[in-house]
Amino acid sequence: MKRKVFLTFMPLAALLTLSSCGEGSEKSEQTENVKRNVIVEEVRLVPVDQLSSFTATVEAKTVNHITPAMGGRIRAIHVDVGSRVAKGQTVVTMDAANYSQQETQLATLRRDYERYRELYKVGGVSRQQLDQLKTQLDIAQTALNTIGENTGLISPISGIVTARNFDPGDVAGGMPILTIENINPAKIVVNVSESYYSKVSQGMPASIVVDALEGETFEGKVSLIYPTLNPVSRTFPVEIEVNNADQRLRPGMFSRVTLNFGTNERPLVTDLAVLKQSGSNDRYVFLEKDGKALYTKVELGTRIGDKYEIVSGLHIGDRVIVQGNTGLIEGTEVRVTQ
Repeated sequence: MKRKVFLTFMPLAALLTLSSCGEGSEKSEQTENVKRNVIVEEVRLVPVDQLSSFTATVEAKTVNHITPAMGGRIRAIHVDVGSRVAKGQTVVTMDAANYSQQETQLATLRRDYERYRELYKVGGVSRQQLDQLKTQLDIAQTALNTIGENTGLISPISGIVTARNFDPGDVAGGMPILTIENINPAKIVVNVSESYYSKVSQGMPASIVVDALEGETFEGKVSLIYPTLNPVSRTFPVEIEVNNADQRLRPGMFSRVTLNFGTNERPLVTDLAVLKQSGSNDRYVFLEKDGKALYTKVELGTRIGDKYEIVSGLHIGDRVIVQGNTGLIEGTEVRVTQ
């Protein structure tokens, strides 16, 4: 009887042992299956142009406000807004009454001086009297020239009229009668970070994109570097000159300026690898190390096509997860498939 029981028990124990082995194998297989399949790229350094972009407004190279030195009535304005003027062209004529009066006074002094010269030759007047009259004559001549400059107002530059504030018959006050701007070349001023101060040089090329002209790109060059920095923003102004012979660039247009500050060896990673930290502007990637995902914060530089320049956070040889990184957390087990 005992023998029968023993024989019956043995197959059951064997069954349980086999069942236990099967469950262990299944669990091991399930653990292996939860590993995330990922694709990685090894970090290498490549030459990257150090490009920085700035937003700015197109300005005229030179702006001149046509204003008489002395107030007076405007007799004629010979140009209007949009008119092109040449350097030396008369653009406004003021009332000439003062000029005529001064011209008459100068003619009288000139006759008196000639008479005094003749009298001096025969001893009729002293040298001192002659010199005093000559001084008066010179002063009257200077006054006439000044009044003349303020009777026919000329443009000191070639350009285009961008503002007109009076009409003929008005009495000009302190406000300019006209504003004339020279827009060839055009000028763009950008504020550059102090960290680039030693890298900016006169003649450095610049690329300018203008939205109003359907994103057309213009080439310019640095024409002036301001010698002082703003102590609040820690920036310094840089003036860029742009050829504008066809005058398509107009003052007030919005522009984006790109300057190249040289080349550095930097890591480049695909934009798919770079993730944004929720609730902040921080960027991070996941590295694969010893079969696990490692969270790594990075600082981005320039975007080049579908890749980002990494300024800090990565080192040569790091294995960056470029696919399969969505939803990863620190320490997740991963399997590299490529």
